[in-house]
Amino acid sequence: MTEKKVRVTFNFSAPFAEKVFLAGSFNMWSTASDPMKKNANGLWEKIKYLPEGTWEYKFFVDEEWVLDPECGQIFITGHGAENSVIEVRKK
Repeated sequence: MTEKKVRVTFNFSAPFAEKVFLAGSFNMWSTASDPMKKNANGLWEKIKYLPEGTWEYKFFVDEEWVLDPECGQIFITGHGAENSVIEVRKK
């Protein structure tokens, strides 16, 4: 039986950024596998289908790691790094 995934939309406002990628525990922190698309207003978007659970993530903006400013949950790793956290649940 396949696990049902939930549609999750990630947004990040960075009108002057050249490239933005979504990276997290759901894609092995890949800085290349999930490019985001920029709209005319400078809002970057990526739609992912994720299984239920708790996922850590960040945006990789022009070669720099950035927390999601819209996310209220932060996880501090054992190395002192901070990651944004999303709880994915079926509705």
